[in-house]
Amino acid sequence: MSEAGSKRIGAEILWEVLGREGVDVVFGYPGGAIMPAYDAMLKYPTRHVLVRHEQGAAHMADGYARASGRVGVAIATSGPGATNLVTGIATAMLDSVPIVCITGQVSSKLIGSDAFQETDITGVTLPITKHNYLVTRVEDVAPTLRQAFYVARSGRPGPVLVDITKDAQQASTDFVWDDRPVRLPGYRPDHRPSAEAVEKAVALINAAQRPIVFCGHGIVTAGASELLFDFVEKTGIPVAATLLGLGGFPSTHPLNLGMMGMHGEAWVNHAIQEADLIIAFGMRFDDRVTGKLETYAVHAKKIHCELDPAEINKVVRADVPLVGDVADTLRALLPAVNKGDRQPWIARIHELKGDSAVRDIQTLPHCGRLFAAHVLHDLWRITEGKALVVSDVGQHQMWEAQYYKHDRPRKLITSGGLGTMGFALPAAIGAKFARPEEEVWVVVGDGGFQMTAAELSTCAQEGIKLHIAVINNGYLGMVRQWQQFFYGGRYAATPLRGPDFVKLAEAHGLVGMRVTEREQIEETVRAARAAKDTVVIDFRVEQEDSVYPMVATGADLADMIRRPSPIVETASDD
Repeated sequence: MSEAGSKRIGAEILWEVLGREGVDVVFGYPGGAIMPAYDAMLKYPTRHVLVRHEQGAAHMADGYARASGRVGVAIATSGPGATNLVTGIATAMLDSVPIVCITGQVSSKLIGSDAFQETDITGVTLPITKHNYLVTRVEDVAPTLRQAFYVARSGRPGPVLVDITKDAQQASTDFVWDDRPVRLPGYRPDHRPSAEAVEKAVALINAAQRPIVFCGHGIVTAGASELLFDFVEKTGIPVAATLLGLGGFPSTHPLNLGMMGMHGEAWVNHAIQEADLIIAFGMRFDDRVTGKLETYAVHAKKIHCELDPAEINKVVRADVPLVGDVADTLRALLPAVNKGDRQPWIARIHELKGDSAVRDIQTLPHCGRLFAAHVLHDLWRITEGKALVVSDVGQHQMWEAQYYKHDRPRKLITSGGLGTMGFALPAAIGAKFARPEEEVWVVVGDGGFQMTAAELSTCAQEGIKLHIAVINNGYLGMVRQWQQFFYGGRYAATPLRGPDFVKLAEAHGLVGMRVTEREQIEETVRAARAAKDTVVIDFRVEQEDSVYPMVATGADLADMIRRPSPIVETASDD
């Protein structure tokens, strides 16, 4: 690092600030307007990962942030380089992930002239960033980047974009580093629940007969898993998780009910509808969680523990809002709640499971066919549930959530709010850089994989080891499922042809394998784990299988499409 007060050009100041913010790796792609920064980069130790598409850079920064809890950084040039970041920025915004995207911009004198590769990227990204900046003066580079990191990581995390003109990168000034905490007028990222609100919440919790705790993504981002564990152990209240909350509370704990919502466990959705109290920690009552709002948990009081005041009463009315960091909220609640025995309620939930075990595909004969649920269950068993899994979006995402049990936070990384296909492979590369000691598995469909498969060359060039499970059913599976259930089985634009994924892996200098029968899974997975390089496994699964249960859009949460029961089928056959 340079001494404060030394003369530096803006491009060098950029790397000075990144180093002082603790950034050890950035993901990017060079181009004309950001070239001064790339030239200056050679003087600094920060590792640069060359992506194959700027969308991959944003997703890698995202995966790095989710796996590490630190801010991820992506870099791109102006115009198409910057606009290619947009999907990744929106993905981070919807899931509250702290990333900083740095883009080059044409020189300040050319702004507004439709110069070559000029795009108003701050205007484009205004709705999908927590905040963004345009820097036109070299004196503003350091303070703006410091603010960007502060905004990205403080309060409810999110993406921040800093657009720096080429002349600001090339001009020089005295480098000044201010160690004082960043303060922004009007920005209040820290909130604490009032003592009165905590008292009301405690009274509801102690009086409840049929309470449920919701574990959301906020538990993971706040590092509050141990506090939640202590709260549940003391109160005896069962826990349901959102998709992004999986791993925030151990999946194998007796009081863990599983995932809620559109593709959640049937008994979980029924229990929510019978509950008399919902304690929601760090979640926003997404439409995939609630089903039809008019009939959602009408018998339950709601305690909403949420960092962002804008989420309170936005979707579901809270009887007691506790605005603040969920870790602080749990610390306030823990000493005051009573030690509870909810055995009658737990017994009732066990009754609600009904014939779910009979309907579970794991208990049904596979008759030589390979089902995706078998693949995910066997991956969980073989890896002993210890792998860090990065899932793409679609049917395989839901099967992963249902059949790979996560006992630790930050062990499942996936796109929730935006539902971004193509997310998994680049995000897994970012996660591997954040936690190189982890065994990282990528679970991806043949559709989403083809969107960002070029990043296989990034794996090869960087020499990193991933295990990529392609759940290959020859369809855009989730869209096909909706077409089957709600559009009369008319498969419009969902049958999907793909390359030979084994040969594709080999073309990138990596290892490819194929599995067509369940009996091959264990041997193939063990061979993949023993390989030195990234491995792509092409799992040729049943083509027209569906994810069960399923709550149709606009339906009551307890009104689910269930996997056909073999008992019912046998009875009807008789």
